[in-house]
Amino acid sequence: MLIDYRKSFSRELGRDMEWKRYGDAGRPVVMFPTSQGRFYQYEDTGTIAVLSDFIESGRIQIWTLDSVDGETFFNRHGDLTNRIERHEAYFRYVRNEALPEIAEMARLANGNRELKPIFSGCSMGAFHAANFAFRFPELVSGVIALSGVYSTQDFLGPSLEGSIYFNSPLDYLPQLADEQVLERLRSLRLIFCTGQGAWEEHMIVDTRRLEGILRAKQIPAWVDYWGDDVSHDWPWWHRQYVYFIDHWLADDEKQRAA
Repeated sequence: MLIDYRKSFSRELGRDMEWKRYGDAGRPVVMFPTSQGRFYQYEDTGTIAVLSDFIESGRIQIWTLDSVDGETFFNRHGDLTNRIERHEAYFRYVRNEALPEIAEMARLANGNRELKPIFSGCSMGAFHAANFAFRFPELVSGVIALSGVYSTQDFLGPSLEGSIYFNSPLDYLPQLADEQVLERLRSLRLIFCTGQGAWEEHMIVDTRRLEGILRAKQIPAWVDYWGDDVSHDWPWWHRQYVYFIDHWLADDEKQRAA
């Protein structure tokens, strides 16, 4: 398996950022880590190994991004405005710096074929992946979000001032009325999954709220609730990743054959 490591200075964040790439061809998948996780988390937790058949067969290639959660959502004693603006700088880093490089690498790896990335993550990573896709649907092919929350309330309290509002999908999506943006969202493949076991209580509530909002906006989504034994933990996320990525790639193959 090809493994590529990059460290480069981010103009948007004013510091070095790191990522790793796994695989040399296939649909690009961009993964955000869990709460305050690092770019190597998916390798350390065995996720890359679990997905190795997809990677080594050239069906997907994965980029695992770094986070700045410790400076933003989990900087509990920081000023709210500074915290959310730091997060906005992080999203600008993803959008303006990391993603163009990833897109070019993926294009060259796939014979000049342009494949938009799947954005994905578990827990806090699911929040970031979904929030980015909802805000910038033209840049992604869709989302696989596992055990996510979709509001800023747990991190930033009840305030929705300034940029906080635009990072809380459960608050901004119901007000979305721009038909052009809604049509872009309707064209995406959206997958949201949560277990119903230990430590998933809040995720179930947020996922059900999100499901209702998407239905009201006529945005198609596959929302899946796994069993009472399915906890908020890596062994289950591994099973879910294999299941959903396999389905995604099968759909890709059907579209190519059509």
